[in-house]
Amino acid sequence: MRVPVTLEGSNSSRVLLVDDEPALCRSYERVLARDGFVVHVVTDGTAAVNAVQGGEFDVVLSDIDMPGLNGIELLRTVRQHNLDLPVVLMTGNPTIGTAVQALEYGALRYLIKPIEAKDLVEHLRRASMLGRMAALKRESLRLLAQDQFQVGDRAGLEAAFARALSSVTMVYQPIVSWSRRQIFAMEALLRSNESTLPTPGALLEAAERLSCLPLLGRRIRAHVAATACEHPDATFFVNVHPSDLLDDELHASRSPLSCVAGRVVLEITERDSLDKITDVRARIASLRSLGYRIAIDDLGAGYAGLSAFAQLEPDVVKVDMSLVRDIHQHPTKRKLVRSIVSICADLSLTLIVEGVEVAAERDALLDLGCDLLQGYLFARPAYPAPAVRW
Repeated sequence: MRVPVTLEGSNSSRVLLVDDEPALCRSYERVLARDGFVVHVVTDGTAAVNAVQGGEFDVVLSDIDMPGLNGIELLRTVRQHNLDLPVVLMTGNPTIGTAVQALEYGALRYLIKPIEAKDLVEHLRRASMLGRMAALKRESLRLLAQDQFQVGDRAGLEAAFARALSSVTMVYQPIVSWSRRQIFAMEALLRSNESTLPTPGALLEAAERLSCLPLLGRRIRAHVAATACEHPDATFFVNVHPSDLLDDELHASRSPLSCVAGRVVLEITERDSLDKITDVRARIASLRSLGYRIAIDDLGAGYAGLSAFAQLEPDVVKVDMSLVRDIHQHPTKRKLVRSIVSICADLSLTLIVEGVEVAAERDALLDLGCDLLQGYLFARPAYPAPAVRW
């Protein structure tokens, strides 16, 4: 079952409220209805499963402690039918065990009763918007196909990677604010001279296959840190593979990049899953404490679903170029981007659109409310940073 994609946004969210306490249900229903939510109430897990299978909801709010099918079991059952529907669990008897279970199985939030009215409204409003974003991402994946690079045998790969690593350099591409005619930031992009690994994606895939991602990541960050010291007024976007989150060097306060963390946004791509990182929230909190900001890269071309937004809670979202290509000729792409712009505004997220190559794409994006743009139309990646063609 799919969550329907509300392309133009919606003024009300549909909530499935599940609890075996009638008085509490009436109280929460009144609170949510006053704030514009459309609430459907059921009193047990089995009825909730039937409701999810037979209806369309933006978020499920369920008690954990219920007879029969409890909240955790309900969550697991919902995921068998719907990958994107946000589920918020609540309990009056919190334990570490239930909290761990709830998050492990994909609960968006774990709330402890009694819940203040304003907190309840805020949690469900955010959950609803994140669910819609997840549905938009999945719709993007259906619309756009992506090719993957395939690496060769290990022996040849080790030799090629060693050559590539020795020739690693970084180039920089401006991100511009069109309304201000100013450079907003610079994205650092990986390059090497190794012909058998001709693209950044090929080099990253080789590093992953050889378990050398930390080595490559440290080399990249050292290059960017040196450039940042040469340009003390510039902000830099740096791509980070999810596995880099496990590298202690990234979290070290005296590492080269941490010394300029206040001017660095770490881009974590949607093309790679976070599933292997068990403590993403804690690691992201560690990076924020150093001064880094967090961006989700490749929105619209990576993994569909809710988990990346829920775990990373990004400051910045970058729309993938596959959604931008010929957007002026594709109404469906324009509707998707318009909806992403709206949700990012509601969530107070900075939105950047990359891959702008022609003026018609730029004009279509400006019409949709996008201001921060990146692409060959303005400047090709280079070192030192290229001048912008306004």
